[in-house]
Amino acid sequence: MQYRDYYEILGLARSADADEVKRAYRKLARKFHPDVSKEKNAEDKFKEVQEAYEVLRDSDKRAAYDQLGRDFRNGQQFRPPPDWSQRFGSSGGQRFSDLNGFSDFFSSLFGGAGAGAGPGAAAGPGAGSGQTDSNAGHLDVTVEEAFAGTKRRVALNEHGRQRQVDVQIPAGVTDGQPLRIPGIGGRTSVIFRIRLRPHHLYDVVGKDVQIELPLAPWEAALGAKVAVPTLGGTVELTVPAGAQSGQKLRLRARGLPGNPAGDQMVTIKLVTPTAHSATEKEAYERMKRDFKFDPRADWP
Repeated sequence: MQYRDYYEILGLARSADADEVKRAYRKLARKFHPDVSKEKNAEDKFKEVQEAYEVLRDSDKRAAYDQLGRDFRNGQQFRPPPDWSQRFGSSGGQRFSDLNGFSDFFSSLFGGAGAGAGPGAAAGPGAGSGQTDSNAGHLDVTVEEAFAGTKRRVALNEHGRQRQVDVQIPAGVTDGQPLRIPGIGGRTSVIFRIRLRPHHLYDVVGKDVQIELPLAPWEAALGAKVAVPTLGGTVELTVPAGAQSGQKLRLRARGLPGNPAGDQMVTIKLVTPTAHSATEKEAYERMKRDFKFDPRADWP
């Protein structure tokens, strides 16, 4: 199999912090998202970016990955060190692997360890009836999957016995929400925690969805009707005249479904076009003459 340099894929130095990792991911996810990208092999690139982020955003995975050192190069033939599974693999208990189509390289390193899973059982909702719950770690879902609901097949390794189960993820799940899966023979159940993958457009806080709306200066100044994407489809938003950068507008019940449903919060972001031609430059000069406006009038 081939080694994957996750730092190179995201265009990052190995010293990059968590915020830098997230920003790099979102920039590349927007660039290569199959729904909008015209780049060659966009879907494959998008999967690479997702895989790299899956490792580098998780402190345990990243620390384990960094143990491989800096001597490997992207695309170089690779085999995990002989003691890898003893140091970083499953250590008993209940572990799972999200069968999400990542590369053989990813699977060889993390396939047995799941997504931050930990062994050991603790008393949970089934306590008192001979049933215990075990924390199986995180189950990653996209924002679209959280909105519509989905089914995910995972591989469970329960005390040396492996089985595959289909996990039903209901519409409206939120980041950190637990999902309980009955265990073999009804004795031990498994608790997954939902973890929402970052989206190239949306940020999700609880059941509310947040999005930035780029506006031209004249749209903000004069008001406009703008088509805004939501998880349930595009809607027309009325931008009031005199809108300011950073101003928030609310689309009610356009967030994640629930009782009540979340809202979509739209934050205005003014985008100033660059003046290239003489005509465009003259338009700015005319604005400078016609508007008696000082953006720093409140400064001392």
